[in-house]
Amino acid sequence: MVGAANCLVEEESTHPFTTDYRGVFHGKALAVVRPADTAEVSRVVAYCHAHAIPVVPQGGNTSLLGGSVPDGAGKSIVLSLSRMNRIRSVDAVNDTMVVEAGVTLHQARMKAEEVRKLFPLRIGSEGSCQIGGNISTNAGGTAVLRYGNMRDLVLGIEAVLPDGNVWHGLRALRKDNTGYDLKQLFIGAEGTLGIVTAAVLKLMPQPRSVCTAFLAFDTTEIALGFFMELRKCIGQDVTAYELISQPALDLVLNHLPDSRAPLSVSAEWYVLVEMASGRSQEELESDFYGAVQVGLENGSVRDAAVAATQAHAADFWRIREEISDAQTRAGGSVRCDISVPLSKMPEFIAQASAGVLALEPHTRMVVYGHVGDGNVHFNPLRPACETAARYLARASRPITHIVDEIAMAMNGSISAEHGVGAAKRDELLSVKSRVELEMAWRIKRAFDPGNLFNPGKFLPRLDAMKEAAP
Repeated sequence: MVGAANCLVEEESTHPFTTDYRGVFHGKALAVVRPADTAEVSRVVAYCHAHAIPVVPQGGNTSLLGGSVPDGAGKSIVLSLSRMNRIRSVDAVNDTMVVEAGVTLHQARMKAEEVRKLFPLRIGSEGSCQIGGNISTNAGGTAVLRYGNMRDLVLGIEAVLPDGNVWHGLRALRKDNTGYDLKQLFIGAEGTLGIVTAAVLKLMPQPRSVCTAFLAFDTTEIALGFFMELRKCIGQDVTAYELISQPALDLVLNHLPDSRAPLSVSAEWYVLVEMASGRSQEELESDFYGAVQVGLENGSVRDAAVAATQAHAADFWRIREEISDAQTRAGGSVRCDISVPLSKMPEFIAQASAGVLALEPHTRMVVYGHVGDGNVHFNPLRPACETAARYLARASRPITHIVDEIAMAMNGSISAEHGVGAAKRDELLSVKSRVELEMAWRIKRAFDPGNLFNPGKFLPRLDAMKEAAP
């Protein structure tokens, strides 16, 4: 169906597809199948459906939660979309672009720039993550504050259903009130309902001006207060407001020998802020400088550095984007992807930090994230003197339990943008009601009654549902 060269069966060839990029999740596969177009995907899926072969869809395999690798049974195939990497069309008048699932996020962003448009999704793995995976996990990133999640950036999709049928839903319409918005079922479903093979993406006007700065604060309460004042002055032009703890900054500076601290002062907390506007550069900078000056004078802002060039701004962003990789290289990080109402963010960070340090006093508190939209990556890191394996074996479950309980008590979520995958699947039993989980399983059975698509991911086992809350 796909040619011998694109049906990989030897372990040496399949290993990159059966292990996640962090080396945390490992599995086995009957084969890794790499179709070239939607018709080939359809034929492969129909064959698997007829022979009850589980299918694990995979994009760039950058999932942090094991959502894109098979289990250890070796009975499934991995269906990689990496060869489906064509940009089918761009409509600069309608501000849309049709891309296949294997197009990387970086390729999509560069294509938009060619027609002087912006595709605003921005995450650290943009060079390797693929649009199909971005859709299947409802990717967020650093610009959600201004532009929304992937769910807000997709107008239509094409998908292969678990029986091999193709849904041709590539509608480039912003208004279509003709019934259920079926595409939204696939966005965030982590490949459990079908395989997204192409999508219509929204494009935005490129901003006329951009201002990027690094700020220092004593507390998260003060950092949040400055964000509120900045929104009063600049409004929706605040594109990103990224919180970084001192241990997170130290980790990156140690990880990147050629990097240097962006500010001369040392503080408990830092914020990387970006503003983008249709106004002139002078107008945008004038409003921002005014807000910063007030903060410096009243003592809320400890220090500030504004990027003078694009290269300077890129240096700021490099620090922020390298935090995740620095943790991976260090090893021994308990990754909690939390969202809470913005008003609760300082309280959450304080309570969760106190709870972790009471349990593990020498833990390094690597805390960072998109605090402007209520999402924080709360990732306690092992003490420098302890091995990753020993720390995680002892502390991973208790820390996750502490953090999740505090988040849920504040009406938050245990997964803001990383999804569920295999790692958080069973945690849903304690944070979702039985009614909610049963509704999700009804949808799953309607699309995939044989439970062949990405089995063991996203939804808790049916035999464990009795453990869920009423």
